[in-house]
Amino acid sequence: MQGVSAVGNPFFDAYVLSESSLFVYPTKIIIKTCGTTQLLKSISPLLHFAHNLGLNLQTCRYTRGNFIFPKAQPFPHTSFKEEVIYIEQNIPINLCYRKASVMPSKLPAHSWQVFTATLLPSLESHHEDFTFTVEVCMTELNRHLARQFFVESGDRKTGDVGGKEMTELTGIDTIDPGAFICDFAFDPCGYSMNGIDGDRYSTIHVTPEDGFSYASFECVGSVYDDPDDIVVALKKAVQVFMPATISVSTTGCSREVWTKLARAFEPLGLKCRSFAMDEFPAAGTIVFQTFTAACRK
Repeated sequence: MQGVSAVGNPFFDAYVLSESSLFVYPTKIIIKTCGTTQLLKSISPLLHFAHNLGLNLQTCRYTRGNFIFPKAQPFPHTSFKEEVIYIEQNIPINLCYRKASVMPSKLPAHSWQVFTATLLPSLESHHEDFTFTVEVCMTELNRHLARQFFVESGDRKTGDVGGKEMTELTGIDTIDPGAFICDFAFDPCGYSMNGIDGDRYSTIHVTPEDGFSYASFECVGSVYDDPDDIVVALKKAVQVFMPATISVSTTGCSREVWTKLARAFEPLGLKCRSFAMDEFPAAGTIVFQTFTAACRK
């Protein structure tokens, strides 16, 4: 991974890493990757750097959807089982409260893999965390909308300049109007952005090629927010791409949030096809929902 742009504020720093994202808080690191990046191989160096700063790992969480090209994945990402084995071999043994689970859906190509580990039981470790995370995976993007993430022939605006144009052209800047956005356009196609709004982040990554088009959106909210705020943001994000299939994972949010999500997507022609819920150490309740265009079965 190579850093292509960065932004920060008093709460955290955000980096775009060639179609991946890195968020660095004083006591927390979040990495989101795409493609064949060997994400889990970052565990050992991160623990080494943390130790040098006098920090010890208390909790960790690894989540992902299904790989579009699973056979192209290098070790240790050849299977979720191998990933879990690798994580458990590389994290401290005192993170003894652990759970690994595959949350299923009615769509064979869409499930949600989750691993969490923590020093303390769920109720003790999670009660002071008032934020929740929403992760959205979108496939089969609307072809016309996906074309907006290609660099036009003869117009070689890429990097920060091209990214800013794509952000404004597609309406991504309206998803969270209060966020400061750091964006980047790739040649010949593709787009990444990080948004920072106080102590909260949002991020979008787009692979627009027809046949395997994909976009991801991730953001955080607070249990003290109006639930309609996060629903409006997610609805705007989906409207940017109008995908045929969506999977949504919500971690640590209230029932009111994930029930409103299903209703919010209905006017966009999307129907909830499956629902799964489970409890995890350090993460609390994780809800996984899938949606497809209403004309599909």
